[in-house]
Amino acid sequence: MSRRDLSRHAAELSARLGVTVHASVTLEEALTHPSASSSARPDNQRLEFLGDRVLGLVIAEAVFEAFPDAPEGRLAPRFNALVRKETCAEVAETLGIGAMLRLGRSETLAGGRRRPAVLGDAMEALIAAIYLDNGMADARVAILSAWGERIARAERTTADAKTAVQEWAQARGLAPPAYLERGRSGPDHAPVFTIAARMADGAEAEGAASSKRAAQQEAAKALLALLESRE
Repeated sequence: MSRRDLSRHAAELSARLGVTVHASVTLEEALTHPSASSSARPDNQRLEFLGDRVLGLVIAEAVFEAFPDAPEGRLAPRFNALVRKETCAEVAETLGIGAMLRLGRSETLAGGRRRPAVLGDAMEALIAAIYLDNGMADARVAILSAWGERIARAERTTADAKTAVQEWAQARGLAPPAYLERGRSGPDHAPVFTIAARMADGAEAEGAASSKRAAQQEAAKALLALLESRE
């Protein structure tokens, strides 16, 4: 990764997160996938470990404050929905992190810039880089900015998306959606499935994940958002 590219990535992330992201060695490490690492170029796995813990603390605090009347039994699933790898990947995608990653050739050809596991790890590594370069205050600002309304919507995201869209359809006298496999990419040890959730009237949305079940959930979530936006 050239110095110019690193500076450009830092500037883009700074604008999107509301904090200064430095074009540092730490940021370069955060954006380096294991497939592109070497003895002179460490990958982002150690940072991912740290970033996961920083994210957990900030999100736990945010959920605790956002739902002051909720008991622990209702806080925990909201927390889990917000810090799971799939959510981290969604946030990374909105920030455009996939295009910034340094990947090995095989990982690039396998669609690594779109793989939830790759994006989720990179998002957590980025959090760690901000924490190490700037401190906890900026890490908190960056996380809360990136997660945004997801925190307020956490109660809904804990529900089973397939059940939710089925209940939406039943309430309107409609048949539940059909789930169609649209594609599979990636190597055998790390596949990515693309599933479409399709209503009888043609309304359709897709989801991608590392398992068919998770991809169906993502498709159902996207379809429900689409259906509700049309009402």
